[in-house]
Amino acid sequence: MAQMRGQRGKRHGFLHGALVLTAGMAVVKVLGALFKVPLTYAIGEYGIGLFNLAYHFYGPVFTLATAGFPLAVAQLVSESSSLGRWNDARQVKQVAMPLFLGVGALGLGAMACLAPLYCRWVTGAAYALAPMLALAPAVLLACAASVYRGYYEGLGNMVPTAFSQVLEAAVKLALGLAAAWWAVAFFQGEYAAQGTVLGLVPDSQEQALFFTLSLGAAAALLGVTAGSLVSLLYLALRFRFHGDGTVPRLYRQSPPARGKGETRRRLWAITVPIALASLTTSLAGLIDATFLQSRVGAILQTEPQRLLEVYQGQIPAAYQRDIQAIPTYLYGCYSLAMTIYLLVPGITQAFGTSALPSVTSAWARGSQTELRGRMETVVRVTSLFCFPAGIGMAALAQPIARLFYGESQSTPIVARSLALLGIASLASSLCGPFSSMLQAVGKAGWNVRLLVAAMALKLAANWFLCAIPEVNIQGAALGTLASYLFLAAAQLGCLRRATGVRLSWLGSFLRPLACALLCGMGARLAYGALGPLLPSGRWGDGAALLAAVAFGAGLYLAALLLLRGIRKSDLQSLPKGQKIAKTLEKQGWI
Repeated sequence: MAQMRGQRGKRHGFLHGALVLTAGMAVVKVLGALFKVPLTYAIGEYGIGLFNLAYHFYGPVFTLATAGFPLAVAQLVSESSSLGRWNDARQVKQVAMPLFLGVGALGLGAMACLAPLYCRWVTGAAYALAPMLALAPAVLLACAASVYRGYYEGLGNMVPTAFSQVLEAAVKLALGLAAAWWAVAFFQGEYAAQGTVLGLVPDSQEQALFFTLSLGAAAALLGVTAGSLVSLLYLALRFRFHGDGTVPRLYRQSPPARGKGETRRRLWAITVPIALASLTTSLAGLIDATFLQSRVGAILQTEPQRLLEVYQGQIPAAYQRDIQAIPTYLYGCYSLAMTIYLLVPGITQAFGTSALPSVTSAWARGSQTELRGRMETVVRVTSLFCFPAGIGMAALAQPIARLFYGESQSTPIVARSLALLGIASLASSLCGPFSSMLQAVGKAGWNVRLLVAAMALKLAANWFLCAIPEVNIQGAALGTLASYLFLAAAQLGCLRRATGVRLSWLGSFLRPLACALLCGMGARLAYGALGPLLPSGRWGDGAALLAAVAFGAGLYLAALLLLRGIRKSDLQSLPKGQKIAKTLEKQGWI
């Protein structure tokens, strides 16, 4: 089956599925920004640091639930359906549900027990415990949702995944933000009236502030847990009342399903390497959360003045009076930059998810020509979308940080990290699709070894660079850049070795990169020219930024057409793409 079957029996290819997931991911990221930006005003950089500590502590299990498990289910479902074994495909879901629920329950229990030890002995951030416990139930909910998402994705129907993610983000925005604002206001009022926070008497006003921000972060994470619950309910009800959309006669004509024991063994065989790869990837955030703060804390114990000189006027007085809070504050600033940076890998996650069933089906049929075509499409489209985003992020880091978070003391700190992370996104954007394609051709084990090596490189970079006072938290961004450059190059080499496919460097990488560099330079020049002409302040600055982005995007599109960076087959997969392709072909631009 050359394409995956959609909800009503239509056939959808890689790009169609990628566009559905990308559209959903774009909405999710917008809702996420609408959540994170006001949340920063509610709980501050310190609270954001605690919020992200909780997220990254549960990151390994969350990554399993949101990336590892769905990909494992999707691969087995895609393989079975492409060979016409529809009963096997349906049985995968039946076997996966109790299996993944058990893993989720074990992960939930282990993380809940380890959270106090992690807060006390590893990071020294005792106030992170409440946010961690608030997020704990979401682990089990996400594992259950992963079965439904993976099943639909394996059948080529990306709509349920996209809609459930949007629904989850909307609930998180509404409930999490409201809960955080309420919690901070309530406990600040309690301290003002009674001198207590949650009935406890803090040692100082600063301790009362930190405790209140911790409870605000915990309230926000309860909204995240509620979003996971609503998303799971939607997927379960959709499957209950609408099924999977596959034509019933296909199940009647399909061979009987293999035994559940065999399905379980095959699912485990696929899941274990994918799970290990997912766990290794999520360690990047955990490495930052753990070692960034501990290494910056070591600087403050030995050479505090050198660090404070780097951030003159950028660290609020409350944190300077209690320097033990400075590592969490700086980590919060770095986390704000990561929030923007992750917009780019978020897009490529959609491409990787859509690529898996597409490449798996070509590999299962043994068609080298089809496999090469699909692999090149995945890489080229990823580069076309993500290269200009990453370079534009690096070129406009300062105004982007101001647009998202306003002109605060932390804005320059956020911008410096964002500029480095924007460059890192060029490599990290490719790693997700490369990983999915290695999995699709049965080499998930190779991916695990490469990821372990990349994370070891990042750990070493964080350990040494973050301990340099003049570098400090920027060492984490440099470590991200180095580790993903290594990983992308190694994955590409392994793909060539496994498949024998030599990708076109000119069409897949060099043309998109040249056009993206032109886009970034044009946007930077446009912003510099427009800034002095518009009113000062956040709105004038934002208008100049948006105009610069529009100018850069127009320049990028023109460069792509002139350099023939877009192919006819890419456009034909889009809505109304046939007409667009015909028009551009007449002009000789594709």
